Amino acid sequence: WTFYLLYIIQYQTVRYDILPLSTISRNRLNTVKRKILVLDLDETLIHSHHDGVLRPTVRPGTPPDFILKVVIDKHPVRFFVHKRPHVDFFLEVVSQWYELVVFTASMEIYGSAVADKLDNNKGFLKRRYYRQHCTLDSGSYIKDLSVVHDDLSSIVILDNSPGAYRSHPGKTRPDFRAV
Repeated sequence: WTFYLLYIIQYQTVRYDILPLSTISRNRLNTVKRKILVLDLDETLIHSHHDGVLRPTVRPGTPPDFILKVVIDKHPVRFFVHKRPHVDFFLEVVSQWYELVVFTASMEIYGSAVADKLDNNKGFLKRRYYRQHCTLDSGSYIKDLSVVHDDLSSIVILDNSPGAYRSHPGKTRPDFRAV
């Protein structure tokens, strides 16, 4: 007896209609101050791994959405970056409602390059904070939202790491899980 196991993967393009905001909604957003949505990068908006390291969250053989080449401590490193499903649509839609801010515990040379790719010259990820804006506490990087805005009532953070925002537990939403 011989058995063959075949994997059939069907891909179907998902299309979303991006409806423009109504005139009333647009006018209201222009008169009230927008809330700030602070977004983490790694494991929230993207998954990445570097040369020789494969993350268990990425199916082997899955091609990256883009590859970054950065120099860290005088060593060239290639990062293979996988965007979360539908992240481009998510960013485009929520940028109509919130001021989007990137806050990552990653080094700026890497975080800036990832944010540039996600922004794709659309200008909705202008404000960015990196590892140097975090506080190191017991070996963990803590994100202090007061560097983003002094009125914490106008901020919500979307981050997969509870430790990163432990000084602001009421401001957080757990990340969306990969599909």
